[in-house]
Amino acid sequence: MDLELDHIFILTDKPKEAGDLLVSMGLGESFSRDHKGQGTSNRRFMFSNGMLEILYVRDSEESNNGPARKLRLPERIQKENASPFGIVLTRTNDLKLGMPFSGWKYQPDYFEPPNAFHVGDNSEILGEPLCIYVPFVGPVSRIEEIGTFKSISNVQVSVLIGNMSDTLRILQSADRLEIALGSEHMVTLTLDNERSGLSKDLRPVLPLIINW
Repeated sequence: MDLELDHIFILTDKPKEAGDLLVSMGLGESFSRDHKGQGTSNRRFMFSNGMLEILYVRDSEESNNGPARKLRLPERIQKENASPFGIVLTRTNDLKLGMPFSGWKYQPDYFEPPNAFHVGDNSEILGEPLCIYVPFVGPVSRIEEIGTFKSISNVQVSVLIGNMSDTLRILQSADRLEIALGSEHMVTLTLDNERSGLSKDLRPVLPLIINW
């Protein structure tokens, strides 16, 4: 199955500082929402062909005991070597309708059944990002708008582990996504094909470097 990046999320315990930093750079913030049953809320930054989501735990009890408990979201924020990232994918064609990798069905309270996520079975490996496929969304026509902070050209996700799971290896074939072994958990977000030749390192607020 051909896969492409829909959006990436970064878990943080500093949502105000992180979101405000992105706004101060000039990124356009969209509406935020609470995720019923998941115990999280977000701040969303939209582009013409994808999204960067700042995700934070609003209610740890709900997150640990609700339908999202197997995602282990609070642990991914609290544990030093855990990946705070989630990669959300859709398909680029309808020729194959099976799941692209082995995993389990996550039925959020905020989706009407039968709409549900397919979560990669590497979710138990805290050192790897969550890999999430959206089977109920068909191919999307994504047009890269020209301008500043308009489109996602590439997302590189660095992981600390020595050997990638089968699920993570499958994600390496997705459009606009690169998985790399690194010395720390990091996302390098390339926007607008780097036309401006500029870059900003958002550490220590976020494990994120933006090139545009």
